[in-house]
Amino acid sequence: MCGIIGYVGSTGTDVTSILLEGLSRLEYRGYDSAGIAVLTTTGVMALHRRAGKISNLANAVSNGSRPDAGTVGIGHTRWATHGRPNDINAHPHPDCTGTLTVVHNGIIENYVELRQELKAAGHIFKSETDSEVLAHLIEQTYFGEAAHDLTAAVQLAIQRVKGSYSIAVISQEHPDVLVGARCAGPLIVGLGEHEQYLASDIPAILKHTRNIIILEEGDIVTLRPEGISITDLQGHPLDRQPHLIEWDAEAAEKGGYPHFVIKEINEQPDALRRALLGRIHNGQLNLSEMEHMQKAGLLENIQRIIVVACGTSFHAGLIAKYVIERWARIPVETITAAEFRYCDPIVGPETLCIAVTQSGETADTLVGIRQAREHGAPVIAVTNVVSSAITRLADAVLYLQAGPEIGVVATKTFVSSVSALYLLGLYLGQQRGHLTAEQISTYTQALDMLPEQIQRILDQASSANDSIEPLAKKMSQLSSIMFIGRGVGYPTALEGALKLKEISYIHAEGFPAGELKHGSIALLDNLTPLVAIATQSHVYEKVVSNMQEVRARDAHIIAVATEGDEGIKEHADDIMYVPATLEELSPLLASVPLQLFAYHVAVARGCNVDQPRNLAKSVTVE
Repeated sequence: MCGIIGYVGSTGTDVTSILLEGLSRLEYRGYDSAGIAVLTTTGVMALHRRAGKISNLANAVSNGSRPDAGTVGIGHTRWATHGRPNDINAHPHPDCTGTLTVVHNGIIENYVELRQELKAAGHIFKSETDSEVLAHLIEQTYFGEAAHDLTAAVQLAIQRVKGSYSIAVISQEHPDVLVGARCAGPLIVGLGEHEQYLASDIPAILKHTRNIIILEEGDIVTLRPEGISITDLQGHPLDRQPHLIEWDAEAAEKGGYPHFVIKEINEQPDALRRALLGRIHNGQLNLSEMEHMQKAGLLENIQRIIVVACGTSFHAGLIAKYVIERWARIPVETITAAEFRYCDPIVGPETLCIAVTQSGETADTLVGIRQAREHGAPVIAVTNVVSSAITRLADAVLYLQAGPEIGVVATKTFVSSVSALYLLGLYLGQQRGHLTAEQISTYTQALDMLPEQIQRILDQASSANDSIEPLAKKMSQLSSIMFIGRGVGYPTALEGALKLKEISYIHAEGFPAGELKHGSIALLDNLTPLVAIATQSHVYEKVVSNMQEVRARDAHIIAVATEGDEGIKEHADDIMYVPATLEELSPLLASVPLQLFAYHVAVARGCNVDQPRNLAKSVTVE
């Protein structure tokens, strides 16, 4: 998500250039504002923050009093989650006294209660962000119990914090100290000669050092020009060994992966954890984003739901149709935005419109949702980008929290979109009295297990026993592949086919399995394989029956099946296994091997995986 850079070193160093250059090397992560704070050799804390590109920040620094010489500084690129992208909400955030300055990546779940408590104690907040809470919380401990000890102040403060964070903190009173802390967010230390570095990712500091320490969960690090020390939250010393980084700068931006797409596929467990963070707690559902609509009575008279989306988001919407109808017993129609805007839809206050768009700027979706609003329909937006156009049309927004997605094809934003729609479906089922507390707990516990289950799939795919890449290479010279599924397996098949055609340029189509014999089976032969979504479900036997029909036509069959299903081997030539989960949640697991399959096919064909021909990340024109 956001980017962090920090430096502490000898007197007179051009800290500003180090910070600006480090931030520029984190631009690939995506951001909407940037800022730096430098403690100059005269003891002044110079703070510069600007919305937009790093060039805006660099110009502001050049046009103001540039703090070239300094001893310590921190910088940040922000991907907004709380508060609009503007100068005030940009990091770093100072405390009330101007003594302390903080940058933060992550989400503070209990920021509302902490903010109220701190305001009652006299602290003055200037931004809309959850991150500013940290500056004031550390201020309170720094001037109180910690007695001006910066490390102790951070240790005490973050014990009050719930959520995820990577932070960097500096103090006007300590020109030779930089403190960092990590919980569920990346943070690394770079070791130098008489200078040390702190960053959220390796590219930010690779020019200066290749000796890196990767901090672990709960680590607190104190950096001084002559060295570093690491403790846990209670102050107990920890030993973390440095690593020598041998990547070049471009490879480092990709985390050592050859392409952003495979990097983002591997980021899906973390993306899913962020999507669930704060929304599930001890098996209970906490969808606070829906409180306004609930209190305003916008959901009371809803008789039907329309999901409006394009591409991968449309497939996420199809999954939402199955689960919302099952859980909330409300009729759901999922329609592509390009069709919705021209079909003269029958909508009004009784129709809830759900707009799914990872960019929040998809032209067709925006136009269609404006039409729905004009007819009085309430709107929920599901998007990855804070303050994007769709958010200004919505009564409630469910942010994906997936972080920037650089590859043109959607991978981790698909997983995050589906998970957000699951949570919405559970919420509606709960509100309408169709799901009991016990049922909600069963689903939320299963959702909580999914990040680890996806990680198991990824670990297997990167092991010596991987079967997906060899299969993909074997299939890479074919000209057409068909995908089938039933129930939630059908949109999973559509998404698998879309991924393959997007990045490998192989013709691929997804079908409801029962429709095969109504025409499409004529396309199958020994040169056109079939991929069947055959995970455990109430329609499993029906899918197997369809596979048998295909096998009788000599087509090669690849199955995505549930671990432990030995019987499927009788019906398929190749099998990609996924862990067991509840039927409704199975698309989040079944889609991962399909993504990996498409990726390896595309690589084998020599395609431009990150930037496929004719495609753009965000379709902002009709």
